[in-house]
Amino acid sequence: MTDIKPRDVQVAEIGAQTLVLRSRTWDRLKFEVEYARQKGTTANSYLIQADKIALIDPPGESFTEIFIEELAHHVYLQKIDYVILGHVNSNRCATLKALLNVETAPQITFVCTRAAEVALRSALPNLDLRIILANVEETIDLGQGHQLQLIPTPTPRHPDGLCVFDPASRILYTDKLFGAHVCDDAVFDENWKQLDEDRRYYFDCIHAAQAKQVEAALDKLSEIRAKIYAPGHGPLVRYSLSRFTFDYRQWCEQQKTQDLNVALLYASAYGNTATLANAIAQGMIQAGASVQSINCEFTDPAEIAAALEQCDGFIFGSPTLGGHAPTQIQTALGIALSTATKTKLTGVFGSYGWSGEAIDLLETKLQDAGFRFGFEPIRVKFKPTEATLKQGEAAGGEFVQALRKTRKIRAPRQLAAESQSDRTGHAVGRITGSLCVLTTQENGVNRGMLTSWVSQATFSPPGLTIAVSKEDNEDAAQLGGSFVLNILKEGRNLRRYFQRTAASNDRFAEIATHSANNGCLVLDEALAYLECRVQDRMECGDHWLVYALVEDGKLLESNGVTAVQHRKSGSQY
Repeated sequence: MTDIKPRDVQVAEIGAQTLVLRSRTWDRLKFEVEYARQKGTTANSYLIQADKIALIDPPGESFTEIFIEELAHHVYLQKIDYVILGHVNSNRCATLKALLNVETAPQITFVCTRAAEVALRSALPNLDLRIILANVEETIDLGQGHQLQLIPTPTPRHPDGLCVFDPASRILYTDKLFGAHVCDDAVFDENWKQLDEDRRYYFDCIHAAQAKQVEAALDKLSEIRAKIYAPGHGPLVRYSLSRFTFDYRQWCEQQKTQDLNVALLYASAYGNTATLANAIAQGMIQAGASVQSINCEFTDPAEIAAALEQCDGFIFGSPTLGGHAPTQIQTALGIALSTATKTKLTGVFGSYGWSGEAIDLLETKLQDAGFRFGFEPIRVKFKPTEATLKQGEAAGGEFVQALRKTRKIRAPRQLAAESQSDRTGHAVGRITGSLCVLTTQENGVNRGMLTSWVSQATFSPPGLTIAVSKEDNEDAAQLGGSFVLNILKEGRNLRRYFQRTAASNDRFAEIATHSANNGCLVLDEALAYLECRVQDRMECGDHWLVYALVEDGKLLESNGVTAVQHRKSGSQY
């Protein structure tokens, strides 16, 4: 097993009277999606020592002890005048609290945006904090030409975002912009071509769902003549500054060209719902959709209404506070219920501490209004785990696939050379059917088969027809034989257990079932089931056409929509 280097703090001079302190970890820092490339990361902090001293972006609690120890080797902690925060979260507040001990507390003044001030005072309620708001003051003068320009750059993920430009060194401190999760000894981007994939992955995880706001931030920064970008993570940008800026513009533009657009609306009290939102967004982006991330706490209702009107589908995420959804979520929900087209697909997720009523409220209101769900509601107690984040990412991909079916996106125009049989096959493929799992039982062996070739045939007695391949489940085609037809629910992915590519030999091992009166298995998560007995059959080419009487049946869920199978060609299932 390869030994992993211990965490450390790398220090380097990057400009006049300016140091970078790179808190480094060589392994995966957290299990969030953005760290999945497992190349380690750096938490970059910056120290400017002029007539006054400013510390920019102290790291999170994973590095608190080693960072403060190293910082004390380069500056008297008691002489730090300003701590400038590109954003605030609970992780970073642990380090801030350690800095604000008895000796240093009197002279430190925080510089941050108004949104960051709220988070800071909430996280450190017992301290008398001195704060300068970047929304009010435009500059902080450290002397000797270091007149720092404060540039708020809010995004849904970081509504308290702040960039800082130092004209003396021409360094632009970009916090979450222009970063990458890579750990090595290179302070700058000399080998920037090798960083392309890591930079793009970081952008997709952090910024793709908020491309609109990132473009606005780039517009704000476009007039600044920086020679170095100093991000919160990864190498500093000096050798590829123009190229990297162009890449960000291009990546933002690419988000507008996707054929599907999803509005992801959420609020997050402690960051847990936001973390889950990011995982869902990443799943949708990987599936080829454009995602518009909307933090309802910082978004005007008119903008929410416009997003709901323009999107192809929308997803709500909410924490539960005092047994309720936050006011901003309730407002956004009201807008959706009153203005969104009922044909749009929706989804619900959230984190909670004890009860989770907000998630139930969202699900019930949207369901009662007639909206269809693209995935089962996701409920996370307290902080998401690696497993729940993977579940969220999978749900995002599932939502996009369901959305494509709903949209019925047309296949490209057939080539002129395409044969008549191909064109006929494509036309036949447009016949849709209810997605079902047919189960049989013989000699103690349970079998299951996925099918959508089902149709009601008679009213009295109630009967149906089903086409059964001669290569598949022969039991279902035997005269007098019994089977159960399990009708699947849209958004509940049971089909994967019964597809021909399913890995498990026992297709029922991982799902809940019980036996029907005729001895065949009922899938507990189906929408409904029918107990059937084969009355007649007819040989039709490569299939048996079976007519069966429905002897019993039950609706397992009163709310829900039948899953439908859409195919591109009638020549395959």
